[in-house]
Amino acid sequence: MSMRKRLSVSSPRSESPLVFATTPNADSEEWVSAWKAVLAKDVIDSPVVAVDAETSVEDACEHLLSKNLECLAIRTPQHSSPKATPFYGLFDFADVNAFLTLAATRHKIPPEELREKPRLQEILNAAQDGKVPAYLVSNLSDKNPLEVLPHDATVISLLSIFARGTHRVLIQAPPANEDSDSAPSYLGLVSDRALLSWFTSYAQRTPTLLRFLSVPLSSLSLPSLHLYTSVVAAKASDSVLDAMQLMSEEGVSSVAVVDDETGGVLSAVSVTDVGKIVVPAQNNQILGTPLQQLVTRIKEPDGSTDGVDKFPVYSVTPNNTLIYTMQKLLATNAHRVFVTEESPMSSSPSFSAIPNNLCGIVSVVDVLSLFARIANITDVDPTRMQRHRRASSTSSSDSRPPRSSGDFVRSRSNSRTSLQRRVGSVGSFEGFQASSSRWADRVPVPEYE
Repeated sequence: MSMRKRLSVSSPRSESPLVFATTPNADSEEWVSAWKAVLAKDVIDSPVVAVDAETSVEDACEHLLSKNLECLAIRTPQHSSPKATPFYGLFDFADVNAFLTLAATRHKIPPEELREKPRLQEILNAAQDGKVPAYLVSNLSDKNPLEVLPHDATVISLLSIFARGTHRVLIQAPPANEDSDSAPSYLGLVSDRALLSWFTSYAQRTPTLLRFLSVPLSSLSLPSLHLYTSVVAAKASDSVLDAMQLMSEEGVSSVAVVDDETGGVLSAVSVTDVGKIVVPAQNNQILGTPLQQLVTRIKEPDGSTDGVDKFPVYSVTPNNTLIYTMQKLLATNAHRVFVTEESPMSSSPSFSAIPNNLCGIVSVVDVLSLFARIANITDVDPTRMQRHRRASSTSSSDSRPPRSSGDFVRSRSNSRTSLQRRVGSVGSFEGFQASSSRWADRVPVPEYE
């Protein structure tokens, strides 16, 4: 049985000085006018790398690892009709995590849920047959939808998509000729990080916007910035499988790892870690490894051999400015940074947690939602996909009480920090055939009496 933590703190916050984020004035109108003149294709940061629909999940993941890719496009299955698009969907490490979590919790899925969600049964049947095709697992995480924009779309169109939680957009190429019925081709893929980089560069050459972004995080009262709200976290003594299930249940791509006693943030584990560390393991023993060991014995040595330090906790404080936070997100190649009430943690590899210092999180999507508000884009909701994932999670949570909206409301108590604990059990890998390294062989169809 694992203990999961949701952290929230209470702190006075001033009214946001960014009131004109949704109220046009001369400055914001000038910015938005400039954004409308920039084409989305000018922000492309990677090519579209595709694999066949019938490629196994294992081979698709190994392709991500060997090519150092973050995402694959899955071609439309041959049996699909009509074939209006060459791509069925996208596949990334979040989908890998969702697949492995499904495998681990398959025995707890009630038959009625399998009837309501036939794709889960298809995956389990395919696993029993010896191969799970990648198209079945495409966007299994509910975090990776296929979004496409035309070649003449602008940065504003990108903001409209990213501000609702999507992380990537494919950009179509212009048609070879208007009368062609051939499937569309694609110029490349734009990530939310690439768009954040563009906005950061634009701000650095636009003094009025730079001043606008040079305010402390503590002064921001936007609901999309998770400052002083619950942060999804796991204890250092929890297992890797606990973290995988927590990410799948909560619809997040990383969880904080906190000290069991103090609640201080120690590190983080992400779906990318699952892909790069868990997947290559030849057996499932790593799934029971405590998170503290994952960081100190696996992530740290890995960094020492390839020259990339994977150990540090990337953090900012409430007093750091928004532009500084944007720059840190880009410099650390992270999708989110933790907000700590003390000074940012050192990157030195030691488990010296600052007691109860974790008070929030700021992601790339959160920041882009602010720019979407400046552009007066309607229906900005960076947590939409996260909530959808929670609502559709297939993970077993029989012992967990129902969530309420209060889970995401800032605590009004006078205590500095409150730990909202949830007790839940996770599935086991008892049914996996440890002697085999093939994923499909490890996921037998559950039997019910």
